[in-house]
This record gives sequence, C-alpha cells and structure tokens, in this order.
Amino acid sequence: MTSPLTVCVVTGSRAEYGLLQWVMHDLRADPDVTLQVIATGMHLEPRFGMTVDRIEADGFTVDARVPLGLDGDAPVDVARAMGRGVEGVSRALVDLRPDVMLMLGDRFEILAAAQAALVHNVPIAHIAGGDVTEGAFDEAIRHALTKMAHLHLTTNAQSAARVRQMGEDPARILVVGSPGLDHLLRSELLTGEELEAALGAPLGPRNILVTFHPVTLEADRGGGELTQLLDALSRLADDVMIWITRPNADPGNHAVNTALDAWAVGRPQVRLHTSLGQVRYLSLMAQVDAVVGNSSSGLYEAPSLGVPTVDVGDRQAGRLVATSVIRTPARADSIAAAIDRALRTDATGTVNPYGDGRSAGRIVAALKAAPRGSALLRKTFHEASHV
Repeated sequence: MTSPLTVCVVTGSRAEYGLLQWVMHDLRADPDVTLQVIATGMHLEPRFGMTVDRIEADGFTVDARVPLGLDGDAPVDVARAMGRGVEGVSRALVDLRPDVMLMLGDRFEILAAAQAALVHNVPIAHIAGGDVTEGAFDEAIRHALTKMAHLHLTTNAQSAARVRQMGEDPARILVVGSPGLDHLLRSELLTGEELEAALGAPLGPRNILVTFHPVTLEADRGGGELTQLLDALSRLADDVMIWITRPNADPGNHAVNTALDAWAVGRPQVRLHTSLGQVRYLSLMAQVDAVVGNSSSGLYEAPSLGVPTVDVGDRQAGRLVATSVIRTPARADSIAAAIDRALRTDATGTVNPYGDGRSAGRIVAALKAAPRGSALLRKTFHEASHV
C-alpha cells in the first residue's frame, strides 16, 4: 500500500495565500495526501496584519513558522531576511521531511524556501512559472524558481511555452490556470450590506480599489510612479470612494506607506487598509467600478468579476491580460484618462485568459500523479530541438 503523499505548502504573503487557499483546502481533504504548511514573511509581521492568524482561522495547521525579521526594506534588509528564510525553512525540513514542496510565484521569501528545499533534496512543484512581469525583480526570481522546480503548474499556454523554452521537460509542464480564480466559484462573497459592515464604512456612489506595490527595478522603487498615480487620483470627483490596500514587503514599501498616509490626510473619501483578507478583498473588488494600480489581482481576478482594471506603469509589463485591462504609462494625465475610461467601461462577459476557476483540483491531481523521490528529483535539460 502506497503511503500518503506529503505536500508542504510554503506561503509568505496575504496575496499568495489567497491564491493557494483552495489548493490547500483540497490537499487537506484528500485522504491520500498529508498537508504541511510553512508560514513565513509578511504572515508573521504585525505591521502587515499578522496574517498567519487568517491561515489558522481558515482551519489550517501551521506546522512551522519562519520569521524573517522584516524590520527595514533596504536591499540589505531583504537580503538578510532571505538568509534567515533559507536557514529557517531548512530547519523546518529536517522535521517535516515532505515528499514535495509546493510554492507559488516569485517573491524573495519563496526563493529562500526553494534554496532550502534544493539542498535537502525535496522536489519542488511551482505554480505560475513562465509568467512575465518586466518591471520587478520578481521576474528573475520566478524564472530562477522554474529552473529549481521539478513540476511546473502554469497559469496559461503562453507561460507553459516559456517554461519549455527554458529547457524544462514538456511532460512535467501542465496548464492548470490561476488557482486564485477558484475563490470566485467556491467562496461566498459578501453582499453590499455585509461588506459595508465588514469594512466599517459605506460604499460610495462610485468606487475604485487601489493597490500599488514597489517597482523594484526602478532606482526610486516606483516612488515617481506613485506620485503620478496619487496626482491622478486627486482629480477624481468627490463622489468616488477610493479604497486602498497597502503594499507588500518588497524594498520600498516604507516609502509607499508614508506617501499613502500623507496623501490620505484630509480626504474623507479615502479608506486605507493594511490587509482585507481574501473574501473581503474579492467582495470589494466585485462591488467597485474599477481596479487601479499595479497588483496582479487586477489582471488575474478582476476580469472574471467583470470589473475593468487600470494597470499603471511597468511592474506588470509583459503579463498576459484580458480585454478589460487598460494599460497606461505612469503619467498623471494618462492615468486620469484611463480611470475615466474604466469608469465608463462595461466589462461584464470578459473572457479571463487565466482559467475557469477549477485549478485546485488539477493541481492536486498533478501532484498525486507525479513520480516521487529521486524519479522526480532527476531532471534532463531539453534542447530547443526537443521543445
């Protein structure tokens, strides 16, 4: 009799956990799988909302906590945090000994976890390899994770082709879609009245949801882009309520938060939130008239909700987008015009290129079907003639 497959999921941020939540649910529910969870990064930081509490409130057991000490956001602080992550995940793996480590995306704490898995000979299953975001160092991390991974669970056919182009075995590359879309089929979103109670404030006659993360390849970490965005937002009519979620832990997040705090003073139509959690966030997204900023959620989830997105600047440059996404340079006039267009756009019926909301089941099936141990660890580089 085959022993249960032990899958260790590593998560380091609220956004990433939101994408993984239904995958984790289905892994936990499968009698042939043992789920392990390592929480790290922003999850363990009070200033980012201590979102590890959300993981446990959803019924998951956190088997290991790996704090990174994210006290600053300079490059040296992030590099030091990555070192702590490698050591902390390594120590956890000594006890957990999973058959495979499952990770998503492109963040520095996930790269640290992958490095630990590599030296422990723990195979890696990677979600969202082959995606492109040309304006952030996440791009390089994502491609590095592809070369470190042994099973590739891609969000779309274009990304799968890029993974093949990097020499990965086509038999280990599957198109599963974005697991974040599973929320839209399986989570019960809040009604307008429930949402207002959860937010502690009423929705406006018109509403936009804004998220701006640091642009890590820019010398100013996107400070100039944020200035232009805030200039454009300042031009909106008073009947537009502006809901803002704070940035992730990338270098430059302190400056973004400081600028947001200063700009929100004296603007009663602005609401700042550290972390809304996935259900509140998606419920708000479903209610607003437009999503604005540079978060991948505007490209992944918003199209399925029929909500137009204004994608600002270069952070998401190169990423596959739906017809409901309006891309704009980070110039105030262009952003303002794009927001005006979005507020007049009917995006209902948009076809989402990232899937159908049934990714979790495909991911679990792929993990169970994959070979184990050394058979999964051994990789062959596939030359271009074989792709």
